[in-house]
This record gives sequence, C-alpha cells and structure tokens, in this order.
Amino acid sequence: MTVRTVGVEEEFLLVDPATGRPSAVGGVVLSHLDEQPGTPGDAPEVTGELHSEMLETGTRPAGTLDDLDHGVREARAAAVAAAAVAGTVPAAIATSPLPAEPTVSDGPRYRRMAERFGLTVAESMTCGCHVHVGVSSDDEAVAALDRVRPWLAPLLALSANSPLWQGEDSGYSAYRQQVWSRWPSAGPTGAFGSLAGYRETVDTMVATGTVLDEGMVYFDVRPSVQHPTLEIRVADVCREPGDAVLIAALARALVETAVRSWRAGEPAPEVRVEVLRLAAWRASRTGLDGSLLDPRTWLPAPADDVVDLLLRHVGSALDEAGDTATVKELLTEVRSRGTGAVAQRAVLARGGDLRDVALSATL
Repeated sequence: MTVRTVGVEEEFLLVDPATGRPSAVGGVVLSHLDEQPGTPGDAPEVTGELHSEMLETGTRPAGTLDDLDHGVREARAAAVAAAAVAGTVPAAIATSPLPAEPTVSDGPRYRRMAERFGLTVAESMTCGCHVHVGVSSDDEAVAALDRVRPWLAPLLALSANSPLWQGEDSGYSAYRQQVWSRWPSAGPTGAFGSLAGYRETVDTMVATGTVLDEGMVYFDVRPSVQHPTLEIRVADVCREPGDAVLIAALARALVETAVRSWRAGEPAPEVRVEVLRLAAWRASRTGLDGSLLDPRTWLPAPADDVVDLLLRHVGSALDEAGDTATVKELLTEVRSRGTGAVAQRAVLARGGDLRDVALSATL
C-alpha cells in the first residue's frame, strides 16, 4: 500500500514578548527573509498573511507521522527565527486574547479584499491549521471531499484554541470558527457529485464578482489550487505540535477512507449543509468538553464518544498507514491535558492576565 503524503500549514500571531499584543511587523520579517541567500528546497516555508501581525509556515509533504512531527517542529523553529528579526515571537493561538486593531498587509490583492469586505477583513485576524493530503487526481479529491464532510467537526473540537476575543471570554472553545464563517464563501458544502459539479460551482462563484478569485473559495475542505492535495481547513492552529500531527493523521485517514468508499461505488453521505453548520457550531462552542453531533444520527452525543466513532470510521486506514499507535497516544495526551482553549482559560484561573495567556502560547 502506498501511503498518502500529508503536510501542514500553520498560521501564527506575531506578538510583542513584553506585552503579548500582536505586532504589525510581518512586512519587516518578510523583507528580511527575501534578502537572505537561497534556502534549500526542502526547507520549511515561511510566508505572510492577510494581516501584518501574522506569519504562516508550511511543512514538506511527509509519508510518516515521525517525519511530519519533525517537519512541524522545524517549521515552528523557522517561524521563531524569522519573528526574532523584528523583536517578536510567534504565538500558537488562534485568536488574540488581547484587544487588537489588525493591519492589512501590503499588496494590491489584500487592499482589494479590504475595500470589498470591510469589517470582515478587519476582524479576520485568526490563525488556522490547514492539512494537505495527497491525492492522485482532481476527481479523487472531489470524491473525498464529498465523503469527509460529516467528520470535520470532531477535528475542529480536537484543535479548539480560541476562547478569547478582543479581551473577553467569548464563551466558545473555538471562536475562530465563528469569525471565519463571516466570509461569504466559507464553511461546509453540499456534495458536488463530480469534478464537473465542483468546477461549475466554483466558476459560478467567481463569476458573481463577489470573491476576487478561486483562492477566496474558503470551503472547509477543497482541492488545493497550488498542490496535488485535498486541503482540510477547519482546525484552529494548535498550541502543541503533537496536536497538529494528530489532526493531520486523522485528516489523512479520512481522505483514504473516503477514496476507498468512492472506489467501491458507495454514495457520498446524504447530509444537508444546514446540519453540517450546526455540527461545526457545536464543536466551536464546547470543543471536547460538551456534546458533538453523531454523524450517524445527527443527534447530540458526548464529544469523547464521537471522537471514538471517528477513530473506528478510519481505523483500517490508520492501521495500514502504521499510524494507529501514534494517533491513540496523541489523542490520550490531548484528552488528559485538554485543548488549547482549556490551557488558555487555566492561565486566567490561576490568576494570570490576558498578557500571560498570549505569552503562554509562544513557540
């Protein structure tokens, strides 16, 4: 069996090490990187984002979880080195605990986005974890997209790392999902049925003139525009590197399971977008500490039970990739210590302030 490759893109806030506040120095950091001698082709990628208070890293495609873990840690180290040029540190936190007024990065595309989408852009300084799973064709990517949709909410719950927003507790574990859903093209989708169906939808969306281009089609899961991958985009950036590996391993297993179902001629699950939105909302609200929707019945069930259902759903794919033991170990860790949202609230419960919360998440 050929194991699919998997890679991770992570977005980080650039924070002042004294105050914990996001600092708009992304342009300085990127200018410095541009001036450096050429880097090896297998080096981690460090790029800018919509807001100058952010950086994004990308790992190389990996075949094993050990290689992916190494890649995630190497990419995070590259982000630390890059941020230090501007006197900042990257924080693995999906929303800023402290009030912030984000600065739109330079560039005509970002300016057009700011002009068109107004406050949505100003309030979209959020950090996600995007998993890229290798696929053999666009047809395979769309077939997998159609079939992984019911299982994305548990990934969001496992990654929950954004309870605080503009200086206040949002009441959510993953408030980033609430903010991100304001984009007109964001969120879950119906099943497309075929590559032609997917292309027709995307082309129609771009033709409306609402989104600038295909890169702004912000579906929860989509065929990558730049890579031969299916990109799963629901997760918060994870506080712990091992949590990012866990999300990536489950995403890869979901894609493999979905493709096998497609090849066997099994239809995609019939579930309405409205129900998928409710599933995402519940995952965003309570993370692993409440109920999620059971993808078999769409009724509430304890989050741990739904995650166990996910493990059983992808069990064969995990076994054949040699990932089962690692996934169970990583899952035990996150269940034991809690998600990033739990860690953030624990800082406050111990008497810390919002600055302490932000700095507790620095790399």
